Amino acid sequence: MIARRTRELGAYCEIVPFDTPWSELAPRTPAAFILSGGPESTLVEDAPGIDPAIVTSGVPMIGICYGMQLLARELGAELVKLDHAEYGPATLQVAERATPLFQDVPGEMRVWMSHGDSVVRLPAGFSTLAATQRCSVAAMADPKRKIYGVQFHPEVMHTENGRTVLRNFLREVAGLADEWRMESFVDSAIDAIRAKIGSDKVICALSGGVDSAVAATLVSRAIGEQLTCIFVDHGLLRKNEAEEVVGAFRDVMHLNVRAIDARERFLKKLAGVSDPEEKRVIIGHEFIRVFEEEADKIAGVKWLVQGTLYPDVIESKTPESKAGHKIKSHHNVGGLPEKMNFGLVEPLRLLFKDEVRELGRVLGLPEAVVGRQPFPGPGLAVRIIGAVTPERLDVVREADAIVREEIDAAPLEPHPWQYFAVLTPVQSVGVMGDGRTYANLVAVRAITSEDGMTADWARLPHALLERISSRIVNEVRGVNRVAYDITTKPPATVEWE
Repeated sequence: MIARRTRELGAYCEIVPFDTPWSELAPRTPAAFILSGGPESTLVEDAPGIDPAIVTSGVPMIGICYGMQLLARELGAELVKLDHAEYGPATLQVAERATPLFQDVPGEMRVWMSHGDSVVRLPAGFSTLAATQRCSVAAMADPKRKIYGVQFHPEVMHTENGRTVLRNFLREVAGLADEWRMESFVDSAIDAIRAKIGSDKVICALSGGVDSAVAATLVSRAIGEQLTCIFVDHGLLRKNEAEEVVGAFRDVMHLNVRAIDARERFLKKLAGVSDPEEKRVIIGHEFIRVFEEEADKIAGVKWLVQGTLYPDVIESKTPESKAGHKIKSHHNVGGLPEKMNFGLVEPLRLLFKDEVRELGRVLGLPEAVVGRQPFPGPGLAVRIIGAVTPERLDVVREADAIVREEIDAAPLEPHPWQYFAVLTPVQSVGVMGDGRTYANLVAVRAITSEDGMTADWARLPHALLERISSRIVNEVRGVNRVAYDITTKPPATVEWE
C-alpha cells in the first residue's frame, strides 16, 4: 500500500526485504528510503533490523510505525512497551507546523494508529513534530540528516491528509520530481523487451484477463510477428468465456492467437484434488506443459510471456526475505515448475493492477478489456471449495453468470471491483415444491478495491441481493441456499480458497 501511494504521487519505488544490505542498494543510487510498519516489536530479541549503513548513508528516509521505532532504536532513542496498545483512530496534534513534512496540513487531524511500543526519549538531534493523547512522539525529525518518522500510518485511507504527508516527504524532503508515468513506462518496457528477446520467437499465455491482454499487447508492440499467443481452455472458465475471449483477441486486438482445447486434460489432473494450494500448483504445471507442447510446434520459441503483477509476487513470497509470510501460490509465480524449456518474460511484474489498467488505456486497448474484473488464472477451480468435477463446475458457472449479470445491470456507485459466486462444500436442508431438499450452499462475493491488496465488501442493495439469491436458487439445479460474504481483506483474501 505504501508503494502504491508513492507511485500514485509520481515517484517510482520498489519493495525490498528489510535485511537487504547497503552494499546491494548503493549501486542503484536510491533517492529515498521508506521503512514500513510491521507486526513485530523492536524491544524483543531478534527483532527485524536494517543494515546500520543505510541509516548513515545520507539518503533521505522516513520510518512509518515500526519503521519509525526502528530508526529511533538504531539512533539511540528510548522505547517502552505501552500498558495499552493504541489501535485505530486518534487525533494528531501538530507541534511544528513549519516542518516540511506537515506543509499544507492542519494543526489537528485524524490519523490511524496501530502500535504497542512507543518512543519516550528522542535520539540526539531529533525533535518532536506531533503527538496524540496517548503517544507523546507521534512524529519526529532530524531535518539536517533528512530523517523523519511517523507513528501513524499515512498510507491508509483512514488517515486524513496522509497523502499530503507522503507527498511532502517525496517532494520537499527527498526532492523527487513527479516523473513516474505510464507513457514513459511503455517506452522503457518496449526497449527492455527487445533487448531481452532479440530475434527469438515468443509465446504468450492468454487467460482472458486484463493482465495477460496488456502483457501480450505490450510485447506485440515490441517484437511484432515474433509473438504467438496461446489461449488454453482448461475447462475452468466462466460461462461463454472461451468464445468471447478468443474473438476479442483476434478481431479487436488483432493478435496472432492459437486456441487450445485442454478441458478434459485439466479435469483429469484435478480429479479428486481438494486442497486449494495443490490445485493451483497442478494447474500452473499443466499450463506450462501445454505451452511447451505448443512451443515445440513453432520453430525458435525460447520465451513465455506472462501477466504476473507485483501483488502476485508479494503475496507468493516477500522477495528474497527469510521473514516473508507466504499467503498463497499464484499460478504464475509459486505454481511454476522449477525447470521449464523456455525463459519467462514478465513485463508487468513491477506494476499494480490499477497501473496495468492505466497502461492498457495508454496502449489503446478497448475499455471492455481494460475494465474487465479480475479473474484468477486457475479459474473456477479456486471458486469450488473441495474437489472439482464437471457437475460442480456447471453449478458454480451458472451461479456466477447470474451474479455478474445482475450486478452488471445494476446502477451502483461505486461499482464493485470484483464479484463472483463460490460453491462451498456445505449442503443444507431446504424446502422446494413442498418437498425436502438437501442441496448446495453458494456464497456470493462482491468487493470494492483499488488493486486487490486490500478490499472491502460491497454494500449491495438488499433488493439486488434478493434477486441474485432468488435466481440462483430457482435457476441453478442443486442449490437451495445463498449466503453473502461480508469479510474484508485482510483478514480474508479476495478468493475463498
